[in-house]
Amino acid sequence: MSSGTPMIEGGAQSVPWQSCMIEDIVQQTPSIKSFFLRLSTPFAHIAGQHVDVRLTAPDGYSAMRSYSIASAAISSPTIELAIERLPDGEVSSYFHDVAAVGDEIELRGPLGGHFLWPEPAADAVLLIGAGSGLAPLMAMIRQRRTQSPAVPTALLLSARTAEDVLFSDELHATETSDAAFVLALAITREEPVRASDFGRRIDGVMVQDIVARLHQKPSQVFVCGSNGFVNIATEGALLAGLDASIIKTERYGG
Repeated sequence: MSSGTPMIEGGAQSVPWQSCMIEDIVQQTPSIKSFFLRLSTPFAHIAGQHVDVRLTAPDGYSAMRSYSIASAAISSPTIELAIERLPDGEVSSYFHDVAAVGDEIELRGPLGGHFLWPEPAADAVLLIGAGSGLAPLMAMIRQRRTQSPAVPTALLLSARTAEDVLFSDELHATETSDAAFVLALAITREEPVRASDFGRRIDGVMVQDIVARLHQKPSQVFVCGSNGFVNIATEGALLAGLDASIIKTERYGG
């Protein structure tokens, strides 16, 4: 399989490792940084896919983690990864505390064939995320903007505070300029500023409210975040009357 073809099915072992350089680092929230990586062998990807990143110490010890691609699915030699500092996360701690512009790391991808933005997209889509779990959902929002802007899409995003909302400016700008895009924040540790947001954790009533704002039931639901969050959000979607068969999940860790 050529490096320019998205990896739609399993078999990560068949995808070669390549070297890439950290081109830029942007502090997005107090706990999340975006890393812009210039690939030595550029590839095309589909929104929702991820890459494996491998770090190797001088003594030969290596650690590997998977990170979703946040950048739009366009032809570019640079991809964006949004990496959250996680408690006891050895790889995320390295990126936050050690990695610098100009450093080289190894990665392989794109990988993943389950958690993908539907193309061609026509029916409503519901996205539910928290923290850096927004990364693959943001790739979907960005792909939708260029390829299927008429598709009704809602994002329900959980964050501790307004300061912790990843890609906040871009999301609010999209909401303002796009009548088919619905944004709702579930702020858990302070009172929300906007009347359209919520001041509690995600639940079934909240999901029902967002579906009502879409004016139609979604054909697909994508949920991404930590293990606990995915369980809670999925339960909320089911309590809201959405069928389990349309719910796709992705979970992240250290």
